[in-house]
Amino acid sequence: MIPRASYSDTVPVFTIFAAFGASTLFLSLAAVGRDTLSNFYLGHRRLSWVGNGLAVFGIYMSAAGMLSNPGLVSLRGYDGILYVLASSAAWIVLLVVITDAYHGSARFTVGDSLARRLSPRPTHMAAGVVALLISLVYLIAQLVGAGTLAAPILGLDGAAAQRALVACLGTLMILSVVGGGMRAATAVQCVKAVLLLAGGAVLALAVLSRFGWNPAALLSAAADHSALGDDFLRPGAHADEGASALDALGLELTRMLGSAGLPHVLMRIGTVATAREARRSIQFSSLLIICFSMAAVVIGLGAAGLLGTQAIASDSPSGKTAVLLLADSLGGSLTLTAVSCLAFITIMAVVTGLILTAAASLAHDIYGATIRRGKASEQEELAVARGAVLLIGAGAITLSMFAQDLNLSFLVELAFAIAASAILPTILYNLWWRGFTARGATWSLYGGLLTVLLLMTLSRAVSGHPAALLPDADFAIFPMRNPGLVCIPVGFLLGWLGSVLDTRRRSAEGAGWHSEDQAAPASTD
Repeated sequence: MIPRASYSDTVPVFTIFAAFGASTLFLSLAAVGRDTLSNFYLGHRRLSWVGNGLAVFGIYMSAAGMLSNPGLVSLRGYDGILYVLASSAAWIVLLVVITDAYHGSARFTVGDSLARRLSPRPTHMAAGVVALLISLVYLIAQLVGAGTLAAPILGLDGAAAQRALVACLGTLMILSVVGGGMRAATAVQCVKAVLLLAGGAVLALAVLSRFGWNPAALLSAAADHSALGDDFLRPGAHADEGASALDALGLELTRMLGSAGLPHVLMRIGTVATAREARRSIQFSSLLIICFSMAAVVIGLGAAGLLGTQAIASDSPSGKTAVLLLADSLGGSLTLTAVSCLAFITIMAVVTGLILTAAASLAHDIYGATIRRGKASEQEELAVARGAVLLIGAGAITLSMFAQDLNLSFLVELAFAIAASAILPTILYNLWWRGFTARGATWSLYGGLLTVLLLMTLSRAVSGHPAALLPDADFAIFPMRNPGLVCIPVGFLLGWLGSVLDTRRRSAEGAGWHSEDQAAPASTD
């Protein structure tokens, strides 16, 4: 088990956490610029491609990337390595297919990209609802993870203390976003990205040094200390552990495509001035993600080789504590505290981006474009956006209080499944198919969302399995834990079917936003 911090150990840890909190508020105050929608949502489209690339890496590489991915490698060997590296391929999709065209079509949100050539009210509403739900689910998972991680390191006991900690951390992030908007979120995410890259590199190098800088020795030790021996490094060795080959394929597909459809990632594309800079920032972030994923593989194999898979699984069946156990083994309480603080900062940086994206969906798509029919003044929408930050943040904190005992992987998989089944099909159709219509967009968005919710509810991720959300219940009739293999094709099918059956299709609708004469929308500042 991870040792709980003693009273003497918590003093420096509290100091680190307090310093981070003060720095976050300072960055938010320093980032306050012109009081405009463009500045609040996108940093006035003046962020550098390097800073934006760091921020994209920062919001993509959440606690799942830092803790769960190495843990998965430590328990599943080859299958875990394949999953971790395959998820990086999503950035090829984002880079090649989406970035350039999306930058020229979206003003602030996914709804803006759709409404530029489709009926604005229904598409804004559908995109706003789906993006808001994805952000809220992912936000709750991050807040719960932050409390679960930080409470033991700070020496806090009991559910009440953990909930109080989550409330304090969430409030800190809310104040940061309200004050500085996208610029404040970017500053926090860039600092987090640099620290995360440095921490991952140091931990991976420490592992390699323990094995004489010999990768073959690392692989051999990992296999020897696993429960499977040499099969640990062979594909499909874990197919009998509650997950079929189709299940694993669906999970990987959902992770890959869902990453490219996350609203808070898509929103980042518009924070730079040109499509070329957007492409360069995504290229840079892709390189960082691949490098960190390789480090995660080394860390996971090191945990298996030094600790053994049985010791890791006994502490956490999902392996999410493997990195912390490894840090404690390599450097004692000091290293454990440093890695824990780094993981905490990682979660909080992701929270800022999620809160801002959810607020934009509520204030811009649902209120400004749908309820007010685009007639709200800039200052009115800006006030609503800041109010939305407070409302969404408070709501997420409240819901996270009731989600302390939930399986966080379920919430994360749900967010990625909705993004892959609803957002991504709609975006691709809108950018590249001239026959796509507003009905197709709403069918794809709402249909993909409802299909994911239905199949996830009836899957073994919710009931009928010891690791399910409700392990004592059993109403699972859908055979897989992750519905990606079904829901993603359904999302694309509904977008196509809704468009071809739409008798109100307008032949004047454009051919998409991929042609070179498409320019980014002019700033309204």
